Amino acid sequence: MKFRTEIETAPLRMRFGYENRTLALGSCFAAHIAARLSRAKFRVEANPTGILFNPLSVAAAVRGFGRPVVRDELHTDGQRWFHFGFHGDFSAPTPDEALRRMNAARQAGSEALRTADRVILTFGTAWVYERQGEVVANCHRRPAAEFARRRLSVDEIADAISELAEGPLAGRSILLTVSPVRHTGDGLAGNAVSKAALRLAAEELTQRFRRIEYFPAYEILTDDLRDYRFYADDLVHPAPQAVEYIWERFTEAALTDEARRLLPEAEAIAAAAAHRPRDPRSAAHRAFCLAQLERIAALHGPDFRAEAEYFRRCIEINS
Repeated sequence: MKFRTEIETAPLRMRFGYENRTLALGSCFAAHIAARLSRAKFRVEANPTGILFNPLSVAAAVRGFGRPVVRDELHTDGQRWFHFGFHGDFSAPTPDEALRRMNAARQAGSEALRTADRVILTFGTAWVYERQGEVVANCHRRPAAEFARRRLSVDEIADAISELAEGPLAGRSILLTVSPVRHTGDGLAGNAVSKAALRLAAEELTQRFRRIEYFPAYEILTDDLRDYRFYADDLVHPAPQAVEYIWERFTEAALTDEARRLLPEAEAIAAAAAHRPRDPRSAAHRAFCLAQLERIAALHGPDFRAEAEYFRRCIEINS
């Protein structure tokens, strides 16, 4: 007897290996996947300018990589200086500090884009807020009267990402996902229409470009798991169990055979480096660190330089 309909995640044409470099952009889901890849020691950079919820802000962020932010682009609420294209984490008490943070972020994005051969784009919502005719990435708690709210069309989304694919992202393999996080502020009906527009745009893009593929993270949560026990207490975000399940399905579909073989050992070494001993000077901890260095030496592919340096310092303390 079956009690749920499991979604078949066919292997992607593009695969992620330890030799690849990945740039992940978009909503919280892009950050979650990038964090898991990073913890497993894949080479990945996520959202250099902050989380981006709508596709047009993703496109604007990519176009802005490498272009300096200037003082005239900043705004202030009397306490902090901010930019409508950046997350609030980049705001600052002074314009000089805000510019320093934002330009460092754009430079990091430019370098990540230059070296990346894989790109993950996650769309969170098709609803956008416009200020003076420009879509903003973040409203920075400004009064609602300053903005006009509307829903992007399928063509707007597909055309904006197509321009990226033919321009700054040319030659790179692109993986699209729609975030399973529900935007209840739009109302459940509004959220459903928004997700439908994002999903149709993603489908259109996979038809336009062979190097663009789609991973069904949204469908896995809403159709495969399909139960509130797989949501967090806010009933909006996926619960840790759901995130883990989606990660497992992602590794099955998107990682190379070699990366899947190395993944358990890479995750174990990363976890060992995060472990904090009760007695750092004990013989047992010194033996533990020596064992980890031997594991690292035997593992070719993941970049464990930081972890190896940590274990070597632990051994020096015990010498």
